[in-house]
Amino acid sequence: MHRLSASGQHSADEVRRARERFIDDDDPSGVVREQIVVREQITVSWRRSKALQVQADRADLQFVREPNLDSPLVTAAGPVLRELTDGLGDETVSVILTSADGVVLTRMSSSSRLNNALDSVLLAPGYSYSEESVGTNGIGTALETRMPTLVTGAEHYADWLGEFACAGVPIIHPISGVLMGALDLTGWHTAGGPMLATLARSATNQIQTRLLEQSGTAQNALLNVYLRVCRRSPQAGVLAIGDDFVLMNQRLRRGLDAADQAALLEHAMDETAGSSIRRVDVVLPSGVVVRMRRTDDSLSELGPGMAVFQVHQEKQSLDAPAVASGSRSVPDSLPGLAGTSAPWRRCCAEVMECVRKGRWVVVAGEVGSGRRALLKAAFGQQYPGREPRVFAAADLRDDSPGRGVLRDEVAREGFNVVIRDLDTLSETEQAVIAAILHGRRGSGWVGATVGCVDENTVDENTVDDSPTAALVMLFEATVDVPALRHRIEDLHDLVPLLIRQVGRGAGPTLSPAAMRQLCKYSWPGNVAQLRQVLRDVVQRQRSGFVDVAQLPPVVRALSRHTLTQLEALERDAIVRSLEDNGGNKKAAAAALGISRATIYRKIREFGIDV
Repeated sequence: MHRLSASGQHSADEVRRARERFIDDDDPSGVVREQIVVREQITVSWRRSKALQVQADRADLQFVREPNLDSPLVTAAGPVLRELTDGLGDETVSVILTSADGVVLTRMSSSSRLNNALDSVLLAPGYSYSEESVGTNGIGTALETRMPTLVTGAEHYADWLGEFACAGVPIIHPISGVLMGALDLTGWHTAGGPMLATLARSATNQIQTRLLEQSGTAQNALLNVYLRVCRRSPQAGVLAIGDDFVLMNQRLRRGLDAADQAALLEHAMDETAGSSIRRVDVVLPSGVVVRMRRTDDSLSELGPGMAVFQVHQEKQSLDAPAVASGSRSVPDSLPGLAGTSAPWRRCCAEVMECVRKGRWVVVAGEVGSGRRALLKAAFGQQYPGREPRVFAAADLRDDSPGRGVLRDEVAREGFNVVIRDLDTLSETEQAVIAAILHGRRGSGWVGATVGCVDENTVDENTVDDSPTAALVMLFEATVDVPALRHRIEDLHDLVPLLIRQVGRGAGPTLSPAAMRQLCKYSWPGNVAQLRQVLRDVVQRQRSGFVDVAQLPPVVRALSRHTLTQLEALERDAIVRSLEDNGGNKKAAAAALGISRATIYRKIREFGIDV
């Protein structure tokens, strides 16, 4: 099968026609027909871009924020970017560094013509080139997939980017695995795309090495203080918090269950944001009272965001065993999670019951809805101090050593495994995983996550003999996680929790008006998108009150009232029908069995723009 080559000049017109057919005809099958000229990575990104309702025919970008040029990423990348720019000399290539949400931090190029062209499409500091903003491009697609991405000419979803070639590489922190941002090299589409990709990968490796060197000094200092306090106070619990990790001595690990540990960590994060030594009495979920004290050397030797605490129990020996988890009822919320809505509590209870009984369970839901977090939290609640072995779909591909690791893990008695995005594996890969798991039920526990099944596309008279169905049949239960828009009332619990997490204990408070605005948004990216929105808020404002004007633009153009679950379902059905009918409102109304006047009214009411 002939596919577009990396340079692909001979197929540029075919790619452009394929993209136009996909955008204008709203025909998903068009992408399949054009697989001979369009790479799979690009077609998948096109689908995401369309689902995000990206404008392909005009640049409609808003200034996001002033770049933070003192961040660890910019500090580590600076010398590498300058050396790379000097090495490129008079080449018409721009070196671009972005944050994890695609906001351009710096841009360097010696070509005034290229700089002017990039300014005209707002590929400039302070503007975001995430997929959500501009669709398929080297920056946004690299950040979305966490993989090096080359996008040339007509492969861009937005036709106003067709004259460029861009090679983006995600920058991953070498210790924490956190996505820090992306390095992108952009030039004219006639330039050597593969050359740009090679240079970008090489420079990114250098940046990651410098990040490792930067973090090593601070983390060594934290480790030294932690070990010193452990030696000095052998009868106390000791807790250390850094930017990317937590240390907890054996006394705390054995004496507190998972819920108490999570609560203690939250209080420690709050105290870390302070600048003084305080003794704080904390009542943990189990009723145990502990006294936390930040150590003197913690303040004198450690930088911001780092602290070491001594923890003394006031009412019950930390050596006392935790309450047997099997005797507990399902808690109102699991460690690290939040929400009190009926759909959320129901799915938490169902997953907890499966974990308690050792039943293999599939958790189904939209991307970002918290499927993996729910599985891990339920397991941690049931088995304090233990964690399941987590495998991503990428770990189980044909060429990945992770498949052998899974086989060895499942061969052990008492194994505990979580497999993410099981349904994204190919038919052959799913068959291999099914063979590995076959016959092992009863010897250990497996949880898995899959995407949502669109019930409108399933014929109840058809027997599903797909590989995914055969693999899922090995599991004893399937639990559906509600999308965030279907449990919107949980925002009142989620927002404070996520602000504490992304701000490491510090952060602003949202005004009632700002909370109402968030409750009106549909959250297509679910909890993951909410976390990113709040991370943007915290990066701009670390304290005080945040009003509607300080929220990111994406959540400010919304319907006029908070949607109920029924209204959210109704809105989603109208959006799907409009997409299926190419934006034709009359045809969409007919397909839904409602009048044209009704669909126009609903479009205005829900703020739909398709």
